[in-house]
Amino acid sequence: MKILSIDHLVITVSNIEAASDFYTRVLGMQLELFSSGRVALHFGNQKINLHQAHEPVSPKAKTPFPGSVDVCFVSSTSPDKILRHLQELGVVVELGPVTRTGARGKMESIYIRDPDQNLIELCCYQC
Repeated sequence: MKILSIDHLVITVSNIEAASDFYTRVLGMQLELFSSGRVALHFGNQKINLHQAHEPVSPKAKTPFPGSVDVCFVSSTSPDKILRHLQELGVVVELGPVTRTGARGKMESIYIRDPDQNLIELCCYQC
C-alpha cells in the first residue's frame, strides 16, 4: 500500500459556531453545512470535519476531546502578510515567524491557537 495524501481530518470542538467562525474568518476556509447537521471546512483539496464534543459521531477516535490537535497548514501568503492579517483580526500570535523544517523542507511558521486551544501552525515555503 502507498498513501498519497490526506483527504480530511476531524477536529472535536466545544462549540461548532465558534470553531466555524475562526476557521472561515481567520484562515479563509469555506464552510459546508450538511442536512444532517454535520459541518465541514474546505481548503485546497482537503477538508476538516468538525464534531461537537459530547455528541458522538461514529466511528470516531477512542477519546476525542477539544484542544488535542496540533496541525500545520501551508499558505502561499508571506509571514509578514499573515502577521498583519492576524493583528487586524486581534488573533494572538503564540510564536513566530520562526524557521522550521516541514515535509517539503525549510519553511517559515507562525503559531496561533483556535477557540479550543488547538495549536495551529501557519507555514510558508520559500516566502
